[in-house]
Amino acid sequence: MEKTFNLKTTHHDQMLDITSEVASYLREQNVQDGIVIVSSLHTTAGITVNENADPDVKTDFLRRLREVYPWEHSKDLHMEGNTAAHMKVSTVGHNQTLVLTNGRLVLGTWQGIYFCEFDGPRNRKFHVKVLVG
Repeated sequence: MEKTFNLKTTHHDQMLDITSEVASYLREQNVQDGIVIVSSLHTTAGITVNENADPDVKTDFLRRLREVYPWEHSKDLHMEGNTAAHMKVSTVGHNQTLVLTNGRLVLGTWQGIYFCEFDGPRNRKFHVKVLVG
């Protein structure tokens, strides 16, 4: 079973917590055990698992990525000017694989699933695939 979700980002760099959307979908499907793959369908937006309690973590995370991969359009050959966004996704990754046990995602107390926008704002998509086992 699988589903593609739509979302709209509002900032150039942004982390959106999508944990509840993924968990809700899994409840609707009444899946008890398996593997869940959450994938971004873009080359300039990724998926990560990180802390979802303190919003400063997202702020710091994005700031550190900007420090490592600054936007330097004048130096990049890629004509769209978003090479830094591509580099960030290659670092963060475009998907995450999660475990589902007894109908619940196996996440730590402070963990959440994030859609990471690096070239927004845009209309975006992410895909959830469940491998039942």
